[in-house]
Amino acid sequence: MPVPPERTATYLRPIDRDLTYAAIDIGSNAVRLLVGEVIEREDHPIIKKQTLVRVPIRLGEDVFDSGAISNAKRDYLIKTLKAFRLLSEVYGVRYMRCCATSAMREATNSDEVRTRVEMESGVHIETIAGKLEADLIVSTFWTQDLLKDRSYLYIDVGGGSTELTWLEKGHRVKSASFKVGTVRTLKGKVNPGVWDDIRAFLEDLRKEHGQLMAIGTGGNINRIFKENGNLFGEPLTHADIQRQRDRIAGFSYEDRIKLLRLRPDRADVIIPAADIFLRILADAEIEEIFVPKVGLADGIIYDLYMKQYGHVKYPKAEPVGA
Repeated sequence: MPVPPERTATYLRPIDRDLTYAAIDIGSNAVRLLVGEVIEREDHPIIKKQTLVRVPIRLGEDVFDSGAISNAKRDYLIKTLKAFRLLSEVYGVRYMRCCATSAMREATNSDEVRTRVEMESGVHIETIAGKLEADLIVSTFWTQDLLKDRSYLYIDVGGGSTELTWLEKGHRVKSASFKVGTVRTLKGKVNPGVWDDIRAFLEDLRKEHGQLMAIGTGGNINRIFKENGNLFGEPLTHADIQRQRDRIAGFSYEDRIKLLRLRPDRADVIIPAADIFLRILADAEIEEIFVPKVGLADGIIYDLYMKQYGHVKYPKAEPVGA
């Protein structure tokens, strides 16, 4: 029986070499399952999505209000992870890794919830720090057709936190996680001082590197990209985001769902997400942002693959934590 690439990965079944993996992202707004196959190319691997399932549990509603995850949300999470595990087995997945982010990090009853959920679902939950979250997200750089000799500022806006990472030739140089996110904003739980910290982080980058280039990740910026009608690989401008933000805000919550066909749990968070992106881009004095439509789940799959096979085939693209 082969050895799993990570102790934290849930090992599903012994088969011959297979490049299909599953990643679960337990976020503050939603819980996602991505089943993806890694396609090995000469220059870099790519992740072909086989299925993506998203369940709007919104753990952040509990945590940012009361500090703890309620029994109702815990039970919802158990049912979700049970279903995700079964679906992964149907797809013939060999390894699965489940990572929880901001809401689980901050919940006062995090250990208790994780223990109960793991026992009943059979899925190991790894609560990751903001730094590792950022590293997994930016590792997707190696799966994209981006110029590898350039430097980029990765901006990932989630439900509970925003990760900013400065990447030089594919390697993280500087990163920070800030407690500003879409659900946290809706709940009125963002400390205004966090924006001073973000501004200082960006000012240091500008002083050292001059003009910056940005990459945006997360479901909301992906939707804004789609709403703007951009071709794949074409960047969004600050004006594009502002225009789509104002257009969407002109619809009621109900009409965003009925007319724009946004999911209910997207219809309310897309405006604060746009506002966060707009403010960061303005503070960084960045006019354009690339949107490769990847996220934490893609990074988890890439990292599983790299630790198992890719570190030999692509020695320049080291797995996270290598």
